[in-house]
Amino acid sequence: MGRWEPGARERLVVAAVDLFTEQGYDATTVTQIAERAGVTKSTFFRHFPDKRELLVAGQETLSRLLSEGIAEAPADAGPLDAVAAGLVRASSAMGPMNRELAPRLKAAVTASTELQERDALKSVSLAAAVTTALVARGVPEPTAALAGELGVLAFKRGYAVWSDGAPDTQDDLSEYTLAALDELRTASASLH
Repeated sequence: MGRWEPGARERLVVAAVDLFTEQGYDATTVTQIAERAGVTKSTFFRHFPDKRELLVAGQETLSRLLSEGIAEAPADAGPLDAVAAGLVRASSAMGPMNRELAPRLKAAVTASTELQERDALKSVSLAAAVTTALVARGVPEPTAALAGELGVLAFKRGYAVWSDGAPDTQDDLSEYTLAALDELRTASASLH
């Protein structure tokens, strides 16, 4: 494969997940990932600062999509309805490749303390993006922070159920994230 062939970033992610699954995160080198993806080591570093970042590829896009969906929600939408709009927008970025890689990615994260820490930081970052987008809509900060946490939890729960489904199924991730948000909305109402 030529080093300028399109899709290098995606090939790197797939190669890394495969290698992490086969031999473990710690035993996998950047050189091995680049070789498996059919690119040079310098191409790897153009896309990612280190191998840890491969597993959060797309986080900036996810944060942006969540924020855009929230910003574009109807003006009269409450905080969780705005979060729902963000979930729909963010879900649109997840396709068959995400669904196929999810079980292997989950296994790699489960097997590595370093990756578990990085995954936790990703959740914090996503919640902060949602909170910031809600505050920009005029939602008070404590309410925005709570809605942000619920939104990230809904995304993670919905993604987990969706990714456990049949890879060839064409159902949309948003169905799962919105169902998870509804469950969380009901659960939080019972906390009185």
